[in-house]
Amino acid sequence: MSTQPFDDTGAVDARTNAAEERYYLASSWTLMRRRFMKHKLALVGGTVLLVVYFFAIFAGFFSVADPFERHPDHTFAPPTRVRLFHEGRLHRPFVYGLKTGRHPVTRAKVFEIDREQLYPIRFFVAGHEYRLLGLFPNRVHFIGVDEPGVLFLFGTENLGRDMFSRVLHGARISLSIGLVGVAISFFLGCLLGGVSGYFGGWIDTVIQRVIEFLQSLPTIPLWMGLAAAVPITWPQTRTYFVITLILSILGWTGLARVVRGKLLQLREEDYVMAARVYGASDMRIITRHLLPGFMSYLIVHLTLAIPFMILGETALSFIGIGLRPPVISWGVMLQQAQNVRTVSLQPWLLIPGLCVVIVVLCFNFVGDGLRDAADPYK
Repeated sequence: MSTQPFDDTGAVDARTNAAEERYYLASSWTLMRRRFMKHKLALVGGTVLLVVYFFAIFAGFFSVADPFERHPDHTFAPPTRVRLFHEGRLHRPFVYGLKTGRHPVTRAKVFEIDREQLYPIRFFVAGHEYRLLGLFPNRVHFIGVDEPGVLFLFGTENLGRDMFSRVLHGARISLSIGLVGVAISFFLGCLLGGVSGYFGGWIDTVIQRVIEFLQSLPTIPLWMGLAAAVPITWPQTRTYFVITLILSILGWTGLARVVRGKLLQLREEDYVMAARVYGASDMRIITRHLLPGFMSYLIVHLTLAIPFMILGETALSFIGIGLRPPVISWGVMLQQAQNVRTVSLQPWLLIPGLCVVIVVLCFNFVGDGLRDAADPYK
């Protein structure tokens, strides 16, 4: 009996052909998902954003103290260091006691570690009351220490309020306040820009003149005027939502210009003519055939508009014409960082600014990944 060497070339070619066939027969959403999963920075950015939004939603549960509770003896206290070793031996996570004193020369308040007092970190402890998801009263918190121990993970500010708890609660407003405005601005930009570029003629002329008028309005004076016009009896959060909503209605012009230019380029394509012959309505041609043709740009614009709103809230609250205390947001918290001397002595007051930078970068990474994934055949 003759033996022949086994040749698996045919099997390899068959598997290769099957993989290529699955690739070319896959849906657009499947190709987009595969391409997005290959973008490492986008995955990291998306994961960080999910974690940040998760902490913001359950801010009350993860807070170690009431964000409005004052600790008069611990104003400008530095971040508490969580330790694992005590006198050279491994120990469960704990913090040392914190005692105050006076600098011998400047007489300024200083904080010293009391190594004789150990406070183990406990999980799922009872603390101040909050509403889980804004609905259910609860007192269970993720971590905490027994009194009189203190746990200031991000330190405290000038009134002795816990920075970590305030950062979590401030994320709720800073991360969500622009979502409705971005959605309205995105919808108006796509709709009016699509109508202007598709129909042309006098409709295009009217919409473009309106865009030019809106783009000529100065943003900050308009914001200040709207802030002065709203009723003073309104809560500040509602006031800011209304002003953001108005400005988002005025902020669709840039996207509309881009959509108009793209539709002027695509409206004479063969597939558009085929849709007209088939009897598709103008609105269906715009929304189902033309706008998806440059979906990558629309996705990038959407992912960049949200961090732009976050930066807008932070900047306006920082200079005092946005949200103001007692509302908690990252911009309001950064108002204490306007003094260079304060920042040099208490650098932990800049933590809200660091959170803004991280969130904006993550949105940019996700936008890059979605832009590449929107062109799966590229």
